[in-house]
Amino acid sequence: MKIAVVGIGVAGAYLMNRLSDAHDNHVVGFERLPEIQHDAVCAWATCKNVMSGLVKNCGLNFEEYILHSGKHMKVNLGSIGSKNGKDDDNNNIDIRLKGMVSYDKLKLIQDMMKGTKIEFGKIPKKENLESEFDIIIDSTGFHRNYLPKLENDTWIPCIQYKVKYDIGKTPFDDFYLKAFPSMTGYFWYFPLGNGYAHIGAGDFERKKNNKFVDEFLNRHKCQVVKKVGRPVRITPPVNCEPFTDGRKSIGVGESIGTVYSLLGEGIIPATWCAELFIQHLDDIKSYRKAVLKRFKIYKLVFKFIQLKIAGKFNMIRHVYDLLRIYNHMKSEEDRYGMQVKMINMMKVSRI
Repeated sequence: MKIAVVGIGVAGAYLMNRLSDAHDNHVVGFERLPEIQHDAVCAWATCKNVMSGLVKNCGLNFEEYILHSGKHMKVNLGSIGSKNGKDDDNNNIDIRLKGMVSYDKLKLIQDMMKGTKIEFGKIPKKENLESEFDIIIDSTGFHRNYLPKLENDTWIPCIQYKVKYDIGKTPFDDFYLKAFPSMTGYFWYFPLGNGYAHIGAGDFERKKNNKFVDEFLNRHKCQVVKKVGRPVRITPPVNCEPFTDGRKSIGVGESIGTVYSLLGEGIIPATWCAELFIQHLDDIKSYRKAVLKRFKIYKLVFKFIQLKIAGKFNMIRHVYDLLRIYNHMKSEEDRYGMQVKMINMMKVSRI
């Protein structure tokens, strides 16, 4: 079987590694960026409890890529503007972490794709791929290059800096988030070890992220190593159909909405989705069913986010939905890498 994997991010690199191991497959990857510019854009945070097993599937040891192991995550639920740039401690919650880490995402992607055939600096025309390959995997993320355009797509624009602080002068020692009003997004600070950190923000209203990040950079002087920006799709898989163009192209990962919108987290879901594709390679219909089943809760979480952004969330009317989301996350604390408490969920719902 001749397979093209287009987009070498989390899902694409995993697919290249796993599919290339099958001797009866001829797999070629295509990446838009030149190899020297190839990057892994996101905050690089994930849960080692899950990623360890997924990475092991690729013959690698996830522990070798961990940069920072989190113990607590401070979440500020207050307004954007705070007096003297400081948080109001009354609006903070402290979440005990149990497996959340930051890791060298780019290095892991590079190691996953070692020994595979990848053509950098190009996104081939669809008709050219169709004439050469049996299957075209669209793992282009937000761009969804080879799939039908979505009519009602929801996405969050994000901006991020990789920064370097003098040792001992970092603003925070562990993970930190600051929620924007009405849950339109949040600011993040994720330690990367040795004074390095990723700081950034995503905001549905497209106004606050740049402003708040700029203010943070002015308050906490540092060396800016790199600046990146990209949109993140939070539309759930059930609203990202069709997963295929009806011919040879089929989506995997963020191209079909595998981002947990409450956290903006897509590393584990994208890798899960890639594994589901491998398991159902010979039956696209069963792949579709497996994706919809695995990510069923994402529809409810997306509804919650939509209601909050629109100012239509009502605690009495929507309490059952909130309880379902809480029960889901509570039952999968090891998957999310954090302790989940109902009192914190209630506080988040009041943002």
